Parts: sequence; structure tokens; C-alpha cells
Amino acid sequence: MLLPMKKMIIELICEKLGNQLERLRHAAMESQLAATDRDSKAESKYDTRNLEASYLAAGQARQVEELSEAVQLFERYQPADFSATGSVGPGALVEIKCKGESMWFFLVPAAGGLEVNDGERVVTLLSPDSHLYQQLIEATLGQTLERPCGRISSIL
Repeated sequence: MLLPMKKMIIELICEKLGNQLERLRHAAMESQLAATDRDSKAESKYDTRNLEASYLAAGQARQVEELSEAVQLFERYQPADFSATGSVGPGALVEIKCKGESMWFFLVPAAGGLEVNDGERVVTLLSPDSHLYQQLIEATLGQTLERPCGRISSIL
């Protein structure tokens, strides 16, 4: 069963990624139009506006595809509950306390670096290529970390 807090965070992730995807789709469409517009035809052999616009459009199309895949992944994402295990694994929601402040991290398969705010906490997503993700995997409740400084106080 998915914890209510994780469910809400995943819904926020889907909403945020969905909004980013719509903005990126619009930008990609604009870039595609600029790349194919006959008014952007090169005026000389040194005029590269059309070529640059086509490179931009291709890059944005790849980003749209990657972001679309991330949205689909999170729409069906069902991370496990780690509160009973006392150790961190993929899908864990981890609280680290440092000097009285709480930092929340969600170990997820994509969208690393994204932050979502559920009204009570800001949660930073960590993907497997993150150094902190690697540091947290198999860490245990109460374990002290050097970077970020602090102690693991919750694993959900």
C-alpha cells in the first residue's frame, strides 16, 4: 500500500512534470516552426539561423520525449514503504536532520533535482546517478552523514 504522504508527493511530481512538459512542448513547437519558416532561409553562406533553429528544435524534441517518459513513469510509480525496515532503498522518502533543520529526499528512478513542496516540507528528488542517492542507498535509520551533514531521522 502506498503511504498517503508518498502518494501526495507523487501527485505533486506528476503535476509539476506535466506543467514542465506542456511548456516544453510549446517551446519545441515554436522552435520547429522557426526552423522550417521560409523567412528564416539563409541570406548568405554565413547565416546559420535556420541550422541553429533546427538543432534547438531537435534538442527540445528529445527533452519532450524524456520528460514524457518521466511523467508516464510517475503516473504508475508505486514505491515501497520503508518505515518498518529501518534502511533506505529505491523509492524511500528520507528525512535528514541537520542543526535542527529537516531536509527531505525521495529516491526515485527519474527527475532527479526536481523539488516539490507539499505545504509542510520541500522534497528533493534524487535519481540513481546522484552521489547522494548512492550515499543513502542501504543507509540506516539514525546513521550520521557528512554531506549533507546530519542524521537520518525518518525513512518512509
